[in-house]
Amino acid sequence: MRRIFICLLTLLAFTATTAFAGSGSGHSHGPVTPISEDQALEKATSHVQNFVKKGKLDSSWSEVRPTAGVKKQAKLGQEWVVTFDNPKVEDKEKQTLYVFLNLGGEYIAANYSGK
Repeated sequence: MRRIFICLLTLLAFTATTAFAGSGSGHSHGPVTPISEDQALEKATSHVQNFVKKGKLDSSWSEVRPTAGVKKQAKLGQEWVVTFDNPKVEDKEKQTLYVFLNLGGEYIAANYSGK
């Protein structure tokens, strides 16, 4: 009886984990449709606005517009790097914010180093 219970429990575990791997699980294995530079700038600006709303960036960043958007080669392929400059930030090392997006426009990361 114990073996039957363990077998059923194992079978249930395998069934439950595969149920979450459907097509709507938030990731894609197909080719990415690249976005334009203007679209990358818009998406990066939207992320900066969200960081301000969440308190991750000072409110002065809400007024800043992107200064550049370029495609760069990264370890896993090309990505968009959108640069924002905020002279109102006192710490000179944190006056430039870099937002990284994949070619399809999905957020990857943001930092002050550009790396």
